Formats: sequence, structure tokens, C-alpha cells
Amino acid sequence: MKSRVLVAGFAALSLAACSTVNPYTNQTQLSNTAGGTIVGAGSGAVLGAIVGTATGTDPRVAALLGAGIGGITGAAIGSYMDQQEAELRAQLQGTGVSVTRVGAQIILNMPSNITFGVDSAQVQSSFSETLVSVALVLRKFNKTIVDVYGHTDNTGSDAHNKDLSQRRAVAVATILANQGIDQRRFYIEGKGEAEPIASNSNETGRSQNRRVEIQISPIQQN
Repeated sequence: MKSRVLVAGFAALSLAACSTVNPYTNQTQLSNTAGGTIVGAGSGAVLGAIVGTATGTDPRVAALLGAGIGGITGAAIGSYMDQQEAELRAQLQGTGVSVTRVGAQIILNMPSNITFGVDSAQVQSSFSETLVSVALVLRKFNKTIVDVYGHTDNTGSDAHNKDLSQRRAVAVATILANQGIDQRRFYIEGKGEAEPIASNSNETGRSQNRRVEIQISPIQQN
């Protein structure tokens, strides 16, 4: 697991400088300019904690377990994730969002044609409804952590793509969190053009690379 920097809590941020009002929920949310961070975290999370490859641990798991949210052990992990996968597939049928199972992890791939307008981090209204459906499942299956990654194609500058992908990831995570999901579960990162899944040499490939991915992993308890 690569290193991650996690920032704890809205309380650690200046809401005047770093917050906006979500147009779909009318709730205060983390600004789209924030980067590489958990969206909010309660007491027990470590401000600025760095997760290193040497330990392979995640402060989110420690914080959630410390707050009394039970983890999953042994064979129960597979069954728990199977149930969650089945409900996500039912909720997302016909939405254009793909659901992929990789081991104990569930990956939701949300392509650009259903998520955002061109060069925009404003969530399309129909996609907001899709995210609410995802949140219903995440709220029910609360023994998971949620990574939200934004991706772009290679058109435009590296800096612009990084910023756009970050703002899009934050927009997606904020809508999810505003549906009553424990904010300590989230990690957000804009990848820019760094991790393509198709060739950027043609529009078909570039359209696949413009996406938001949500990776859902079980909170494993020893």
C-alpha cells in the first residue's frame, strides 16, 4: 500500500476558506480545492498521519475500530462483500456504472459521459441520483472503507489534469458523505492522467480514461 497523507476533520480546516454549499443537499461540504485527504474525521483520527508501505496499516481502520465500529474477520469477509456487491449491482443496473470484484475489494467505475460536463467538476444531476443509490448501500454495509479516485486523459497540462481530477473526486465523495456516511471512511485523491486504463492515442481510449473510481474495501479486524 502506497503512502497516503490523511487530514482529520472539518474542525482542522478553515470552513470559510475551504467549504462550499452542496447544490443537491444544501449542506456545507469540503471545498473541491482540498487534496489527498479524508473528508472529515471524528475524534481518534490522527491529524496528518502518514501511512507507510513498511506498516501497511491505515489510520482509518484504527480510528473506526477505536470508535466501536466492528470489523470483519476470516471467512465472514467474503460473504459480507458478496452481499454488498449484489446490492450495488442491483442499485446500479442501467446507470452506466460498472461493478468489478477484485478479491475482497469492489471497484465502481464511473465514466465521464455520465458524471461531469467537459472540463467541469460540477456533478450532473442524474449522476447525483446514482451516487445517492451508492450511498444507500455504503450506509448499510458500514464495515468498509471507501477510496475515491479521479482520473483524466492526457489532454491539457499535467497540473490542470491533476487539479480537475482532484476536484471531481472530492465532489463525488462529498455527495456520498452527505448521505449520512461516516466521513472517517473516506480517502480522496486526484490521479490526473497518471493511471490510464486505455490508450490516449484515440478518443475511444481517452473517454475510458476520463473517469471516477470508487474502491470499497472491508475493515478487517484481527
